[in-house]
Formats: sequence, C-alpha cells, structure tokens
Amino acid sequence: MPAEDAMIDLDTPGHGPVGAPISRHMPRPRVALGLAFAFAAGLGLGGWGVHRSEQARADRQRDATVVLVALPAGVGGGGVNSGGRARVEGSLAVVNAGPSPVTVRSVRADSPTVLVRDLGQTRLIRPGGTGWIGVVVLFPCGGTLGTEPLTVRFSVQTADGQVREAAYPVAVVGSVWADTLSRMCGPG
Repeated sequence: MPAEDAMIDLDTPGHGPVGAPISRHMPRPRVALGLAFAFAAGLGLGGWGVHRSEQARADRQRDATVVLVALPAGVGGGGVNSGGRARVEGSLAVVNAGPSPVTVRSVRADSPTVLVRDLGQTRLIRPGGTGWIGVVVLFPCGGTLGTEPLTVRFSVQTADGQVREAAYPVAVVGSVWADTLSRMCGPG
C-alpha cells in the first residue's frame, strides 16, 4: 500500500475512515412534517378555545341583561277605606324586551300620592313575552295623580340565576287605574 493512500486529508469532503457514515444535521421529512402538523393543530385548538371563551362571555352578558316595559292593564275589585284612601286590585302588563327569560319576583312603586305593590306571586316571562302581574294600587282620595310617570321598580331573577333590579316609568294618568280611582273617589 503506498503511503499516499494511508494518509487522510481532513480538508477534503468525502474522505474519512472506511465505513464511517457522513453526518449531516438535516431534519428528516417526517419529523418536519410532524412538527408542522403539531403547530397547526395547536393553532386550531387555540383559536377554538378563544372562540368558546368569547362565546361564553357573550352568553353570560346576554343572560344578565334585563329590559322590561310595563303599563297598567286591568282593574279587578277595590274600594275606599275609612281613611279616604282608594284601593284597587289590578294588573300590570310587563313585557320582557330583553334577550333572555326573567322571573319577576316583586313589583313596587312609591310616590307622594300613589303606592303600588305586587300580590306576592312570581311570574316567568320569556323574551318578547308579556306577563300580567297582580298588584294593589293605593291612592288618597282628594289628591292628584300628578303628571309625571310613576317609576315602578322590579326585582327580577335573570337566566344566570342572579337577582337584579330594574325600573320603568309607568304613566298612571289616563290609564284604567286612574279612571277607576277617580270613580271611586268621586262624589257618590
């Protein structure tokens, strides 16, 4: 064997000890494809998680929203007590203008002349639906109903299980309640 063959030149590629593999640090196609797939799957799951989180927050906000509209709807019995105060049992039509069902737990209104209280019954009202709430209206004969709407306050339980307060101005002047009260308090 000549001396030139036994010498290994380290500066030239491809010359090394016999049987030694050439090592190059190149990723294999399967590993690169697996990493790309894992990255894409992570992005997809992360996006889905963010979407679900935003949807849950929107659902909680929607369930907490209370929008009620109310107006005097009817009159039942009533009379005038010995103190000169007219008492009318009537109903209040309550429309749920919000996006979720609510349960009306109580109704009350106080002004210098008119007092309104519910009869102690709860009422579930679906979105877009109307519930009739039984109420008692007290009014001192000889007084005036006033010209401003009466602020009626509602205690409601929302779809998320929380109890919230809502208010709505109800016009008593010109309503069926006002007509009945004036007849009861009029000369008789």
